[in-house]
Amino acid sequence: MSTDPRLFLPHALQSGTPVILDREDTHYLINVMRRTQGDTVRLFNGRDGEWRAQIAEASKRAARLELVEHTREQAQVPDVELLFAPIKRAKTDLIIEKATELGARAIRPVTTQRTQSDRINVERFRIIAKEAAEQTERLDLPEISDLAKLDRVIDGWDEDRILIFCDEAGDDGARPWGGERGRAVAALGQFADLTNRPASILIGPEGGFSAAERDRLRGLEFTRPVSLGPRILRAETAAIAALTLWQSACGDWR
Repeated sequence: MSTDPRLFLPHALQSGTPVILDREDTHYLINVMRRTQGDTVRLFNGRDGEWRAQIAEASKRAARLELVEHTREQAQVPDVELLFAPIKRAKTDLIIEKATELGARAIRPVTTQRTQSDRINVERFRIIAKEAAEQTERLDLPEISDLAKLDRVIDGWDEDRILIFCDEAGDDGARPWGGERGRAVAALGQFADLTNRPASILIGPEGGFSAAERDRLRGLEFTRPVSLGPRILRAETAAIAALTLWQSACGDWR
């Protein structure tokens, strides 16, 4: 595997067209990564695969790269989204980073009745996702949405998309879901039936979902309640565990 640094760039990558880096990317490449004229770098933009490029010239403010070789075709990531309630800043940053590494196509912060933090910095999230994608060989960036209320997100839901509801009550028989929807079942058992279907994974806040929220989620035809095991997981752990299990059963780890 190449050890050349990787950069995500928003503009088109095509043979014969030079790439001009802005000051920020130039600083990273020349001053942080210690690359110089003649060195190579890998570029991707989420559309045109990955290219190997050579530094043709560089200054403090800009650098010009020449595309040398198209090294990877663009790959489609599995259609899985992560919906989560924001928590403390460092832990939320971890969720963004790991969701990107684990291949989430979209990341959608939502507020619930017990959400502790109702302010987010979407631009910060996008920077974290960009850095994670550059470091992990991913060929695109996840779409990151503005903060929205969970109720409104559900009101506008596409019912062809499965909503995987990670319920902290689990499948403990002493705490049944009740009704026709039944109890939450082990995640792998649910995921096995969802191959090739678009899905979203919903992780609640540290205080859990309210009774009213749980009741509503129980009654939705597109919802699949899952248990992540007998222990109560922190929100950031639950997000990582759920995405890992989904990728193993339904995604590109198979």
